[in-house]
This record gives sequence, C-alpha cells and structure tokens, in this order.
Amino acid sequence: METTHQNPRKGKLVVRIIFVLIVIGGAAFGIKEWMYARHHETTDNAQVEGHAAPVISRVSGYVKALNVQDYGTVKAGDTLLVIDDTEYKIALQQAEADLQQAHADLLSAKANQANTVANLKVAQTNAQVALVKKNKSTADLKRDQSLFDDQAITNRQLDDTKAMSLTNDKQYQASLDQVDLARSGIEVAATKVKQAEAIVASKEAAVEQAKLKLTYTHITGNISGKIGRKMLETGQYVQAGQSLFTIVDNNGFYIVANFKETQLDNISIGQEAEIEIDSYPGLKLTGHVTDISRATGAKFSLLPPDNATGNFVKIVQRVPVKIAIDNVDQYLDKLRSGLSVFVALKY
Repeated sequence: METTHQNPRKGKLVVRIIFVLIVIGGAAFGIKEWMYARHHETTDNAQVEGHAAPVISRVSGYVKALNVQDYGTVKAGDTLLVIDDTEYKIALQQAEADLQQAHADLLSAKANQANTVANLKVAQTNAQVALVKKNKSTADLKRDQSLFDDQAITNRQLDDTKAMSLTNDKQYQASLDQVDLARSGIEVAATKVKQAEAIVASKEAAVEQAKLKLTYTHITGNISGKIGRKMLETGQYVQAGQSLFTIVDNNGFYIVANFKETQLDNISIGQEAEIEIDSYPGLKLTGHVTDISRATGAKFSLLPPDNATGNFVKIVQRVPVKIAIDNVDQYLDKLRSGLSVFVALKY
C-alpha cells in the first residue's frame, strides 16, 4: 500500500525536475543568444554572388558549331561556338579587291601628276622659244620701219614684218596661257593624288574591318568557369549584340548581405564575418567586410520609391554589404551564385 502512495510523489518530483531543467536550459540559451546579439549584427537576407561574364555575339549569322553544354566547364580562350563565316569571307575578298582597285587608281593619279609636271616643262620651253621669236620680230619691225622711212623697202615688206611681229606676240601670249594651264593642272593632279591616297586608306580600313569581323565568327571564352543555361542550338540565327549565355567565374564568389539601416552603426570595413550556407547545415565559413554600398537596395530597383508624393509610410531600408570569403578555393565545389546564407558580423 505504501508503494502506491509514493509513485505520484515521485512522478511530480520528476516533472518538477524536468521543468526546472527546461527553464534553466531556456535561460542559458536565452542568455547565450543575448550575449551573442550584443556583439554581432546578423541577417539572413544574404546570398552568394559570383562574377559572371555574358557571352555576346559581335556579328550576325547562323550557328555552325556549338562546343558547350548546359552547366559545362570552359576555359579562357576555348572556342565556344562558330558562326557561319561564308558571307564574311566574301566580304573580305570584296574589300581586298576594292583595295587593289584603289591602289591602281592611285598609281594612275600619280602618273597623271607626273605628266602634268612634264607638260609644264614643255609649256615653259615653248614660252621661252615664243619669247625669242617675239623679241626677234619686234627688232625686225623696228629695223624695217626705219628702212621704210628711208624708202629702202616697200610698204608690202613692212606689212609682212608687222604681221609676223603680231603673230609672234600672239603665239607668246598663247604659250604663257599654256604655262598657266599646266600649273593649274599640276594642282588638280596633286588633289587627285591626295583623293586617291584617302580612298586607299579607306579601303585598307575596310579590309581590316572585314578581317576583324571574320575573327568574330569564332567566339571564345574570356574567363574560365561554368556555363549557365545556353540559349541557342546549332543552326540557329543570332544577331549582333545578342546575349548567348553566361560564364560564371570559378574564383569570383563573394557574399552580398543586406543589413538594415539601423545596423550600419556597428558595421565597418574589415569586420570579421561568420557565414552559414542554408544548403549545407553545419558548414561554417569565415570572411570579412570589403565594401559597403553607397545606396540602399531600393535605389537600384527598376522603380525606386518616391516618398515626396502620397501618404508616407516609413520602411526600414536595407543596405548591401560585400563580404569576401576566406579561403574561398576550399569551397568552390559547394558555392553557387544565388545560394541563401546567414551572416553574422562581430563587433
């Protein structure tokens, strides 16, 4: 009978002990969390970020070969895809033919310039000959005029001398006009040479541009990393400037944590960080603050809020904080851009 009376008491005692232990444990946990919160700023509004390089086509055309797969690994310099280059080879041949024609036109212009220089020399020589004839006919006219005055020659002979003098004067003037015309021809020829040289330079640039476009048909990786989802297949037509897929850098992972504006007073550059990745419970990483944004996250949104109009409702803003991961190379197999993380900054 005594045993039956003792069991309820023992049960109550056990319940009380368990209750006390729970209270003590809860108090210890609460004190621990309170002590932790006193020296840490925490947020779960954070994620892993990585440097991503978009692969963009610089020319239009049909995809001839595709050397990547979804989420595959690539190295910097690898040929990722090839665009059909038939049209660009033809364009290069056309540009080279135009350049050859431009060189031929330049040679012709230079030859014409040389001819105009020679023509000037001939015109100047003819002018000198015409001047000699003019001077002789002028002297003959003076002599015949004196002879006529002395009635040593007839009037007809004097008229012939006058006609010859007048003819030589006209021929000399015509030769001077030829010299002026030849000089102006030299200026025109020099201008045509300069125009031909400019056309050659333009055609040379066109050839270089055609060669450059031809190289653009082979698209290579600019960084090493992993491909995201590819947005095209072989035979698909792509436009110049079209984004084809993205390469995520293997070595560019970091954390962006969005802290409340009320927490910024306890955050500074170089501050130690404790990081936990939601995908890997129990895995703890360390890092340090490398930068703090100059604007809140809302300022980078598509439609930033405008508090100058309507009813104002104050909302606590978030400020992005960049955190570098210590020994990041050890965690490359686990880090993925976009993973959610928990961050605590010790102060």
